[in-house]
Amino acid sequence: MFLWYATRATGVVALVLLTITVVLGIVGVSRLESRYWSRVVTAGLHRNLALLVVAFVAAHVLTTVLDSFVSISLAAAFIPFASSYRPLWLSLGAVAFDLFLALVVTSLLRSRLSYRAWRAVHALAYLSWPLALWHGLGTGTDTRLPWLLAIDALCLAAVAGAVLWRLRLAADGALRTAALAGMVALPIATIVFLVIGPLRPGWAA
Repeated sequence: MFLWYATRATGVVALVLLTITVVLGIVGVSRLESRYWSRVVTAGLHRNLALLVVAFVAAHVLTTVLDSFVSISLAAAFIPFASSYRPLWLSLGAVAFDLFLALVVTSLLRSRLSYRAWRAVHALAYLSWPLALWHGLGTGTDTRLPWLLAIDALCLAAVAGAVLWRLRLAADGALRTAALAGMVALPIATIVFLVIGPLRPGWAA
């Protein structure tokens, strides 16, 4: 039972930290700063929180593998469809983790990469985050709990709000339209998924 609680707790904390990391990344790109909060502070916090996300995800994976309630191998944390337990939703978590690891590694090696290559990989954070969100919604046996739904909703609102704010500063009209459509579609798709999936009785079984 301890491992089950530890798995859920580390997963939730990892999602919250990942959300903050993504929001700080968006703020950093926008070069937002004030008298009391410089871009250096934002960049440092963004980098350290990203490393903290990796630590919590590692703990999440370890407790999941050690939990004997279901048989999930360590390989399933990195390789999609390597486990027979809820393969689709577990695979979303594996892909999200792989993308985020690529982001962290390239950030640590930024001085050895071209700016274009680093930016291309760094953009994967925008894909890693929704995959992690849906992974938690799909695999969690307690997704229906009001407080957990509230956390997921706040994370979704935080990222959507940051992206929409950033779009106000975007010069590329086509890019702005595409990103806006994506940020509108994601909450709608998430709500539909919750209604036809995790919120239905018997989903956790």
